[in-house]
Amino acid sequence: MRKLDIILKELSERKSQLVTSFIAITLGITVIVGIKTVTFYSEKAVSSELDNLGANVLVLPKSATVSDYYSADFSNAEIPEAYVDTITASGLQGVDNLSPKLSIPVTMNNRKFILTGILPKNEFKSKPAWQISGDIFSRPMGCGAVNVRGVKAGDDSSLDKAAVRKEVISDLGVHETLVGFDAARLLSLKQGSAFDIKGTTFTVRRVLPQTGTVDDARIFAHLHTVQELYGKGSVLSAIEVVGCCKEISKGLITGLNNLMPDARVVTISQITSTQQRTNALMSQFSLIFLVIIVLVGAVSIANYMFANVQERRKEIGTFIAIGMSPRQVLSIFYGKAVILGIVGGVVGYGLGTVLAIWLGPHLAHIPVLPMPALLGWALIISVAITILATAIPAKNAAGLDPATTLMEG
Repeated sequence: MRKLDIILKELSERKSQLVTSFIAITLGITVIVGIKTVTFYSEKAVSSELDNLGANVLVLPKSATVSDYYSADFSNAEIPEAYVDTITASGLQGVDNLSPKLSIPVTMNNRKFILTGILPKNEFKSKPAWQISGDIFSRPMGCGAVNVRGVKAGDDSSLDKAAVRKEVISDLGVHETLVGFDAARLLSLKQGSAFDIKGTTFTVRRVLPQTGTVDDARIFAHLHTVQELYGKGSVLSAIEVVGCCKEISKGLITGLNNLMPDARVVTISQITSTQQRTNALMSQFSLIFLVIIVLVGAVSIANYMFANVQERRKEIGTFIAIGMSPRQVLSIFYGKAVILGIVGGVVGYGLGTVLAIWLGPHLAHIPVLPMPALLGWALIISVAITILATAIPAKNAAGLDPATTLMEG
């Protein structure tokens, strides 16, 4: 207990330098935890998109970016709905399904959601994740499974037998909607619920299963209903294309670009590559901040410990003179370092988690949750840095000659 009292008393001295050291270590841990958390969920979202999106090619307005596509922030950048017929009539090989959509941000209950107009039959074919017990929203798509005209290139009798036993939602009424899992939860909606959008009453046909994608925060209605509701005419925000992988590599993208020179054709591999580069950049930033915290935090803590040793030479000499061993002196300084590291690590983890939860939707357009596993790493890094920074000052303190220090004026 006496040793703990001495450690706490030591921490109360030179508060300004102690606070500076604490801020340095805390801010470093905050940034590392924040970046690592956002990066983790961003990578998870990319993986989920690849598994659940189904479509592997996107046709976007020329001025739109992939980020605009996911956030529905198109700023009136649109493409003609006629592009769907253009692609269908082109005879391009490898186009298995087209899913046209018009996405518009809406505010409900003071929260922002995305209203997306779809053509149900086309949408369900391109969404493997949209399956609900008792219903089948889509059938497995693949190279040549079903082309854009609905003609099967192959036959799977077991699939057909399974399909006829379940209801297929192939259309939506004028005022019917499908509501994403998160949107339904936040708006307290369930199957059969009624709600208003822009003065028009809609009914919930189904609440979609949770997919971990942007679809969870979307409300889906019939494409033509959304176009009419917002006076948009026959325009789209994007066309999702399920393309045969072999044909994509053989020139499908070039063919689509030639068909629609005023549009932008992007493959999912490009989207993934872009997001992966972003994740890699964020990881590099976290490494840079780790180096910064090691340098700035360690120098700040070492300076604090050196100053503490110099100011308390006589007191340390007295402790040694009355029988305190060098190991016990070391334990006092390392005890201060451990306490500083633990507090800095815990506070840094908390602030970093809050930062990540706030930054996730704004920076990566993804929901972010706390990662308890990072608390352990935050503590390890924080305590390791404080102990390493304390090593030399502590060694100097333990090596003081009590006779010399007591004779100093």
